[in-house]
Parts: sequence; C-alpha cells; structure tokens
Amino acid sequence: MSVLIVIPARYASSRYPGKPLVELTGANGDKRTLIERSWRAACAVQGVDRVVVATDDDRIQTAARGFGAEVVMTSQSCANGTERCAEAHAALGGGYEVVVNLQGDAPLTPHWFIEDLVAGLRAAPDMGLATPVLQCDGETLNSLLADRAAGRVGGTTAVFGRDHSGLYFSKEVIPFCAEHFEGAAPTPVYHHVGVYAYRPDALADYPSWPVGPLEQLEGLEQLRFLENNRKILCVQVEARGREFWELNNPEDVARIEAMMVKMGNN
Repeated sequence: MSVLIVIPARYASSRYPGKPLVELTGANGDKRTLIERSWRAACAVQGVDRVVVATDDDRIQTAARGFGAEVVMTSQSCANGTERCAEAHAALGGGYEVVVNLQGDAPLTPHWFIEDLVAGLRAAPDMGLATPVLQCDGETLNSLLADRAAGRVGGTTAVFGRDHSGLYFSKEVIPFCAEHFEGAAPTPVYHHVGVYAYRPDALADYPSWPVGPLEQLEGLEQLRFLENNRKILCVQVEARGREFWELNNPEDVARIEAMMVKMGNN
C-alpha cells in the first residue's frame, strides 16, 4: 500500500503568522525551523514512499528546499490542511493508496503514531480516513484546561464510540470531568493528534463540500467529514514515555523546546 506524507504549511496563520518558520532550539543547541522539524519527523516514519511540503508561500518554499525537502506549490484558496493535501495529491498525479496529512505544527509526533495510524486504516476498509488519539494523563489534561482558562486555543480533544468511530472533536476539553487528576494518572480525556490518513476518494471528495456550521464554529477541518456523514476512525496510540504537544500559540515554543531538551531531541 503506497503511502504519501504531505506536510501542509501556510505563512498567513491568523493565530500565529509565520509559524512554520519559527525556530526551535533542540537539546544540543541547534536551531531548526518548525517546518524542518516536522519534515524530519515525517522522514523518520517507516513504510512511506514520499514526503512533500505543500505550501502557497515562497518563503516557506525557499526554506523547505534549503533543508532538502520536496515542495509542492498549492493555491492560496486552500482553506485548511486537508484541502491543501487534496490539491497536492492531485498535482503529483494521484495514485497513492494512503495520503497522510502531518500538519506542520507537530514536530514532536513520534514515527509510531503515523505507522499505527496507517495500519489502523488498512485494517478498516470501510473507513475513508483515520486520525490518532492519545489518552491524556493528569498533567496533559491540566495543561489543556489551563490554556482554556487563560483564553488560549490549545490542543483539540476527541470523543469516540465503541467501534472507535469519532463522535466529536472540539477545542474545548471534552468530555467534562468533575474529578481532578494529577501527574501520570490516566484520564477519560483523549488528546486529538493533528494527523490524518485518508483514502484518496475521501480526500478528493472533501473540497467539494461546503463548510458546515460546526467546522466554522470550532475551526476544525475534520468536522466537515462528520457533518457530511463520513466516519472517522480514531486510532488510539501510545506515548511510550514520550511527551507530545503541538505548537498552537507563541507560548508553546518554550514548552516544546523544554520537551525536546528533556527527550534529547536535537
């Protein structure tokens, strides 16, 4: 099963303009841009046939080609990463059996998250797409709650049914928990990892659907699938002792750098 990883990256982010070119300092003091670190994470995944950066910005194109990435230029009309992935896949001539969307703000994504994701989609032929979910421990849950209390839009959470098909995704922390958790204690909240694996037909259909009210309210691209009655397989992944966080706000830079130092990630 041929696999393409697309890393969609745009410069004009409303919450954090220029985010893909923000430099992050690793454990040995090396500074690399967010988009390079995301590309390196993609290149570490086993069983992948091709990795490309998809962008509409010349600055990102120049930076990506500078560190050796293949770049596909896409239009400025792409509303989100899924639309950019669909355009990039078409520009490459299609033909891949699985297209992975590794968003350019997730440099800490372990390779096994994506490997498990692709395996999960392969094992579910009735699903058009899949996405990873990671059970929150007390520390992560409290970080999500702290973001919301401070008025910051932090990580996304997910709820799913017994068959692991997604019921809803939200930038709020769901489900509501009256119980307080600390440290490494497991919680009933699942952190949605911003990666998607699509079958080509599901990906090709996506841009033709109008933006629905839930996608517009939450600003979450995957809700367009649910609003069009398409199932999303939630694949539970394991941290294996690794910390995971996405770069959503400027305040996340120091947190991610601290995690890289702790993990020895250069």
